[in-house]
Amino acid sequence: MKVSVFRRAHFNAAHRLHNPNWDDARNKAVFGLCNNPNFHGHNYELEVKVRGEIDPETGMVLDLAWLADLIKQHIENRFDHKNLNLDTLEFRELIPSAENICLVIWQILRTHIPQTFDLLVRLYETPRNFVEVGDC
Repeated sequence: MKVSVFRRAHFNAAHRLHNPNWDDARNKAVFGLCNNPNFHGHNYELEVKVRGEIDPETGMVLDLAWLADLIKQHIENRFDHKNLNLDTLEFRELIPSAENICLVIWQILRTHIPQTFDLLVRLYETPRNFVEVGDC
């Protein structure tokens, strides 16, 4: 039987939703306040779910301290207190919507978590708005 374990994390980042192929009127109509030329920020809450078999030798699906370190090293250190549009390679050409941020985080973590585990990433942009990407 598969069991799911979860780790929560947090980071703060600024961004602007803007499509450079559109004129200012269309960007404002589609993205509204999120198209502010001076950017705006969020206190992102991140939830990472890993699903797999319990290891009979450890009694754990995986070491949550290892997962916490992985998230800290590859996500929090990379995105915390950054302007996603200006300070990160991932969003130089990709609109940093919650959907795209979540997908990028999933892709980063997926490269470090063995394929024997299912992975789901949930990102809260606000307490009421969240997205998730994953295979479980």
